[in-house]
Formats: sequence, structure tokens, C-alpha cells
Amino acid sequence: MKNTKAILEITVKSVVLGILLSVILAGANAYLGLFAGMTVSASIPAAVISMGVLRFFKRSGILENNLVQTAASAGESLAAGVIFTIPALVLMGYWSDFDYLAIAEMSAVGGVIGVMFTIPLRRALIIEAKLTYPEGVATAEVLKAGDEARGSKEGSKHLGMILKAGLIGGILKLCQQGFGMWNQAAETAFGFRNARGGKTIFGIGGDLSPALLGVGYIIGLNISVLMIAGGLLSWMVVLPIYTSMSGQVTSISMESASLIWSTQIRYLGVGAMVVGGLWSIIKLVRPLINGIKASLEAHRSSDRGVEMASTEQDISMKWIIIVIAVSMIPLFLLYLDVLKSWPVTLLMTAVMMVFGFLFSAVAGYMGGLVGSSNNPISGVTIATILFSSLLLLLLLGKGSPEGAAGAIIIGAVVCCAASIAGDNLQDLKAGYLLGATPWKQQIMQIVGTVSAAFALGITLDILHTAYTIGSETLSAPQATLMMSVAKGVFEGNLPWNMVGIGALLGIAIIAADLILEKRGAAFRMPVLAVAVGLYLPISLSVPVFIGGLISYFTKERKHNESKSGLLFASGLITGEALLGILVAIPIFVTANKNWWPQWNGFNGLGILLFLGVAVLLYRTANKNHNMLKPQD
Repeated sequence: MKNTKAILEITVKSVVLGILLSVILAGANAYLGLFAGMTVSASIPAAVISMGVLRFFKRSGILENNLVQTAASAGESLAAGVIFTIPALVLMGYWSDFDYLAIAEMSAVGGVIGVMFTIPLRRALIIEAKLTYPEGVATAEVLKAGDEARGSKEGSKHLGMILKAGLIGGILKLCQQGFGMWNQAAETAFGFRNARGGKTIFGIGGDLSPALLGVGYIIGLNISVLMIAGGLLSWMVVLPIYTSMSGQVTSISMESASLIWSTQIRYLGVGAMVVGGLWSIIKLVRPLINGIKASLEAHRSSDRGVEMASTEQDISMKWIIIVIAVSMIPLFLLYLDVLKSWPVTLLMTAVMMVFGFLFSAVAGYMGGLVGSSNNPISGVTIATILFSSLLLLLLLGKGSPEGAAGAIIIGAVVCCAASIAGDNLQDLKAGYLLGATPWKQQIMQIVGTVSAAFALGITLDILHTAYTIGSETLSAPQATLMMSVAKGVFEGNLPWNMVGIGALLGIAIIAADLILEKRGAAFRMPVLAVAVGLYLPISLSVPVFIGGLISYFTKERKHNESKSGLLFASGLITGEALLGILVAIPIFVTANKNWWPQWNGFNGLGILLFLGVAVLLYRTANKNHNMLKPQD
């Protein structure tokens, strides 16, 4: 049995299928992140698709499926690192178009470094710390159920659930994005003339995206409540207070509300994010030290000839050091091309490596607590860019045109490393539960990372040609925020008062969460979840909250262990994202933004269809299916 598993772990078909799914899911998540400012874990849909494909082969096994999803999920994780940062270089005007080779270099090297950094932490975070790693556990259960259902119709039913939801999400995206039948969001601003003679504005709205419903369902009620709380605080409390006191508002409209929010209010989220990232590092010091000690001791035992079980074999420390050392060479040359100074480039390369290691550890630890979909990668990236910007400002001076771009590039590599780190440990958790060989998973993680790195540059070019990244259609909220932070430091116009208030708010939330932890409360207040709501448009938080409510009433409240709702939600996300890219391809090929015929005037239909999908998600998730139910 052990030999069979070993033979069926890394195979030609698992590598080929892993590469294909990595590229596809990377593109889908790139679109979702540019559109919604967040991404979700693709481990479960990748596992289901893998089972559906490999069941047509006479010989395939659960560990082979596990390696496919390991490579595939690397693609969607790397997409987050890329789209949260690299579009900022185009938005700030440093690049006129996306530089394919530079994107491939930054993302591939950053992703591989992320894999290397987390290997020494596997024992401490997965085995000793006994962290949850929710997607990893769920993926393992999906693979177990699929393996037990092999030879029956259950595997097809599982895949059919994702395909059905994907078709629904894709058709609605085609109608909205391609044919323009209804607006992207239903939103409005309202207010009144205040006693000072100025205008007080409130903003509210909801995006009509089925994918965001799926996001909310996956992350659950706790996180979605915190997101909507941050959004309501930003748009319904701070925005009206600021507009009332500033006296600068000329009209009560969503355009005015969005302008003030984007230039002032959203920086509350920046301050909260920085505090949240630093707090995460503080909490990680002890597990970090223990993990490194455990890893070094394991390798010493191996060198002494002590035989290790296959489930304990990582890539050796020697190769980790070699890969990291070699990776510094292309990064140094990349930074030198931007910063022009050898001493400054050397210092910033070292800074990137230190931040990359610390924040990879943070991402891995936070992934174990809240899952990959909720992992606050933005927080650590903002902290990196803010610190790098301040350091480069000191070294290069205020008028340096390269400073802001250099900070973004450093942040991009760290963001890719942190994104992959969180995903890597999630997959290693699934492998640990299934009895997989860690070093084989780590190899497949690298395969998936490099494959996605060479595809994401083309994806960004297609989406930018079709939709213009930074427009209302693909607002790229994360990249816009990163650009604002970097440029704000060098131009001296960063609203530090809002950053400071956000930091104080973050400290207050941390204190409240510590009280809840001490009391053993089920409801927790991770500061980075609130910070996400503060700096995302309220229209994105509302459908996520609705999805969280559906999750609560169908799964959490009833302790329903069925995965049908999870698969349906994953399908909505995947279908909408893939159709968003497919709609863009003919526009990219023809260079004609008006390629699709426009049938406007169906806004009411858009709202009704969105509500209909919400009802369908509720009914699907509420059914007590036995499919994919964890085994006792």
C-alpha cells in the first residue's frame, strides 16, 4: 500500500493537470482581486476538479489528487500577491504598460522564496501548534470523500455542483460585464445641509456580484460582520462627520462621497492595517523561534543517519539556503535597475528578505487561524511598503521619482512570498492529514508558482486592454491603496491624521479582541478583518455580509457539515471570474472596447437576479446533503 501511494504521488498527469489548473485559477483569482479587492482559496474547487478528471484514468490515488490541488492552489495564491501590488506601477505612471518579464521575475522569485521560508515552520505551525488551517482540513475531507466515492456517481455530482454554480455566475457576469444590461452595483448617497451651511453625506450600496456572495459564504459570519462593521463605520459614521466639518462638499452625490472616501477616509484602514500587521508579528515571535529550532533539530537527526518517515521529509535545509541565496541575485539586479544606487539596492534587498521571512511566517500563522481566504496579506504588504517608502525617502530624498516605484516592487515580492506561504502551509496541513510526503508537495508548490508567474503577466495585459485597470470596472482597490501609500510618503500628502486615527482604532480593536479571548468568546475581533472593511468600498462589503448571513443560517447555526454550499459558493466565484476574463479576450484581440453590443436599462432585473442567486445559495446550502460530509 505504501509503495502504491508513493508511485501515485508525483506522476506526469498530476504535474500536467496541476500546471493547467494553476494557470486557470490564477487568472480567475486575478480578475476577482482586481474587481473586489480580495481573493479566495481555490484548494477545494481544485481538489474537486482534479477528482473529476483523474477518475477517468484507471490508476490514480488520493495523494495524486492532493498534489494536483497543491500546485493549482499556488496559482490563485500567487495571483493575490501580483494584483495587490504590481498594477500600482501602471497606476502611478512608472510603467506605461505591464512589463511581462519583470512581472514573471518578481512573482516567480517571490513565490519560491515564500515556499522556502515556510518549510522550517511546518512542524511548529502544523504539528506542534495544532492550528486549525480550515481550508486544509476541508480539502483533506473532500479528497477523502472523493476517494471513497471513486467508482460511483458521487464524484460527478461533486464536480457538477461547481459547474452548475459556475454557469450561473458566468452567465450573470456576461450579461452585466459583456452586454451591460445592468449596473455593477446598486448604490446611492444621501444627506442634508448642516448648521454650518455645508453638506453632510452618507454613502450606501451593494454590488450585484454572485462571486461576492460566495466569498461571504466561505469566510462565514464572524469575518463578514467585522467587514460590514468597518464599512458602515467608514461610510455611515466617519464620512458624514468629515464632510460636515470640512465644508468642502459641493453636491450630495455618490461621486462626491467616493472622492472624499478614497482621498481621506479609507486611510483609516491603512492605519489599522499597519497596527494589525505589527501585532501579528508580535504574536508570532515564540512559534517562529520554536519552529526554526524544531526544523534544525530534525535535519541534524537526518544527518546523523536517523531514518525519517516519508511524512516527515521536507526539502533539506541545504537546498533552502541555496535557493534563497540564488534568488537574491535577480532581485538585486531588478532593484538596481529601479533605484540606480548599489549601496541603496543592497540595503533594500536585505530589507526585502527580512520582511519576506517575517511576513511569510505571519501569513502562515494567520492562515492557520482564519484560513487563506481571510488571510490579511494586505496588512503585511502595506506595512512593508510604508516602511520601505520611509526608508527610501531618507536615503533618496523627497524628489526621487524612483522611490515610490522601488517601494512598490519591494512590497510586491514580499506580498507574493506571504501569499504563497499561507497557501503552502494550508496544503501541507491537508497533506499531513492524508499521509503525504512534504517535500513532494513543496516541489509541486514551486511548479504551480512558476507556472502561474509566467501566465499572470499576459492576464494583466488582457484585462488592462479590455477594462483598464483602475477604472470603475476593475478598480483594483488594493493596488490603488498601495500606490497611494507609496506616493503619499514621497509627495508629502499622505493624510497622516487619518492614518493615526486608524492606528488608534486598531489598538482599541486589539484590546477588545484580547478581552473576548480571555472570556473564551466564540465571536472574535481580528483587527485586520475590520481594517479590510474600512478601506474597501461599502458596496463590496454588503454582498459579502449577505453571504456570511447565509452561511450562518444554513451551516454555522445548524451545525450542518455538508459541503454542498461551499462547493456552490466556490463555483459562483470561479464561473464569474473566468467569464470576466473570457469577456475581455475579444476586446484585447480587436483593441475595440465596444466589441460587445450593449443592451442597457435592465437594472431592476440585475437586482432581482442577484437576490435569486442568494436564495438559490441558501436553498443549496440548507439541504442536508451527505455528499462530501466528513467521515466519522
